[in-house]
Amino acid sequence: MTGAPGELVLAEHRGPVLVLTFNRPAKLNAWTGELEDRYFALLDAAEDDPDVRAVVVTGAGRGFCAGADLQQLQAVGEVSEADRARRRPRDVPRTLRKPLIGAINGVAAGLGMVEALCCDLRFGSPSARFTTAFAQRGLIAEYGISWLLPRLVGHSRAADLLLSSRMVDAEEAFRVGLLDHLVPTGSVVDAAVAYAADLARRCSPASMATIKSQLSNDADGTYADSVARAEGLMLQAFRGSDVVEGVASHLDKRPPDFPSLPVRSSDVPVSDVGPRQEVPGGSARVHGCAHLPRRGGVPRADARVG
Repeated sequence: MTGAPGELVLAEHRGPVLVLTFNRPAKLNAWTGELEDRYFALLDAAEDDPDVRAVVVTGAGRGFCAGADLQQLQAVGEVSEADRARRRPRDVPRTLRKPLIGAINGVAAGLGMVEALCCDLRFGSPSARFTTAFAQRGLIAEYGISWLLPRLVGHSRAADLLLSSRMVDAEEAFRVGLLDHLVPTGSVVDAAVAYAADLARRCSPASMATIKSQLSNDADGTYADSVARAEGLMLQAFRGSDVVEGVASHLDKRPPDFPSLPVRSSDVPVSDVGPRQEVPGGSARVHGCAHLPRRGGVPRADARVG
């Protein structure tokens, strides 16, 4: 038994930050198809939720995610192509327009390590550990980790971690770039949430979505191509309302009030999102998209970690 689908990944709103928790602590949050469906569904919902400005993902108990459930993996040779078909693409976390931040609280192994690397950045506790694990299970570098890992740690170090499947502790993970922030004391989730809340308070959702797209699209191109694309994106930004609000709030010495991202089905480019307008009943509307009332003040993340 893997638990009821709604219990496999818990969702908690902390102001503008959605915290998702893999919730199979007795199995170190080992990955199952049901857990994947629940996680991806929650990310899809967060994508179009105007009250969610950033997402933090972590694990319950002592682990982040121990990789694929080995009991299910035992029968993998009997799985048909139809059984392997997914309702959603495997790269759903990498397509999220909002910041996705990993709070690595324990072991991240195999597929669990892949999910950690799919985050935009990672906070880690002293108990965070990483292992690719694939070579020791007779597997290959799965789910794009052979593309993700060298871009974080370099080719030869990625080869070391993939070929040996050795365990990397938190200190080494921070040193080589698997972790961006090492949280020596206190809650790694609280530190990640504070960082995410600061992004929500200070930064334009449209800008962050565009920057994420630039980081992905420019990864394999030339510098000249990146500059050329940035020129066009910059002109779009100049025509949008966010740059007006960003400059005005800075000059007025007040927090900015950037609008939420348009829902994906609206076909409104992020650069065309207009200012938020109040509508009857206390809700807000952006270019025809009704939004829920805003939550309370966004907490500030002043504490430095890592």
